[in-house]
Amino acid sequence: MSEEAALREHICMMAKSLYDRGLTAGSSGNISARLSDGRLLVTPTGSSFGRLDPARLSLFDSEGRLIGGDKPTKEMPLHAAFYETRPKKTGAVVHLHSSHSVALSILPDVDADNMLPPLTAYSIMKLGKVKLLPYFMPGDPAMGDAIRGLAGKRSAVMLAAHGPVVSARDLEAAVYAIEELEETAKLAMLTRGANPSLLTDAQIADLVRTYDVEWD
Repeated sequence: MSEEAALREHICMMAKSLYDRGLTAGSSGNISARLSDGRLLVTPTGSSFGRLDPARLSLFDSEGRLIGGDKPTKEMPLHAAFYETRPKKTGAVVHLHSSHSVALSILPDVDADNMLPPLTAYSIMKLGKVKLLPYFMPGDPAMGDAIRGLAGKRSAVMLAAHGPVVSARDLEAAVYAIEELEETAKLAMLTRGANPSLLTDAQIADLVRTYDVEWD
């Protein structure tokens, strides 16, 4: 099986796993992943993660031109911004509309610079700081501009009242990271107002140093 064929199958398999576990619903969410020659495979617009066809994924050349497959997701500005600003660290981007992270994003007193409280080590290890961005209309190119404004300093962002976007070195890492984001948001919602014990600054610093976490 060629690299492209294998990646097409992998995107559809991971997308269905996310759909089957309720991490995205209907036709929401989108995934992109980069081939070794710089081309991108992207989930089409209006498609369900539960029923993706590997042959119909959108294909872009290394210059960002659509060269095959169905019409791509309207959220391409999100994906393109991560590939542009983190070219050596981004091999895939995943965007979901997962419920707990969206719920947390619209509550008062959420830290916009780091929306996830330090409840566990794993969110820090896999995500670093998650920047909360303001609301944008879906498909608005300004979403990409907001990510470019971070100058490549965040691997994950949360679009208020919309959903999380995570980039990583490959598709599996991006999926695992966005799952961790949703699980941590769920914990934050479950413990909100209960004065939970958070990781200390020293514990966070130890994680950052040991696992080479981006944390500025």
